[in-house]
Amino acid sequence: MFRDPKQRLGAAGEAAAERALVRAGLRVLERRFQTREGEVDIVALDGDVVVFVEVKTRSGGAIAPPAESVTAGKRRRLARAALAWLARRDWLERRCRFDVVEVVSRGPSSVDVRHLRDAFRL
Repeated sequence: MFRDPKQRLGAAGEAAAERALVRAGLRVLERRFQTREGEVDIVALDGDVVVFVEVKTRSGGAIAPPAESVTAGKRRRLARAALAWLARRDWLERRCRFDVVEVVSRGPSSVDVRHLRDAFRL
């Protein structure tokens, strides 16, 4: 599907993140929601809370933790995309949170996944 190694790594990271979220009891509602305002990698439900998940994937040689790349600008774009997602479903009154899932690839079949619940607030 993806020819670019970086895109393949990102897609594999999103798949690993989704598996981890499902194991943690979340129900995935949508993947790769895109709008003019931005993109949300995964939208899920944790009980009655809508969870907007940013997945950050790195290879094992990365120096900084992947979540550090979720800058203030990225958080604002995520918030605008989340608001668009909520508005399309008339769920503006629903509780929501923003999580980050870090995925570090250790090789072709080995990844470390860390789920940071409520990673940031706006």
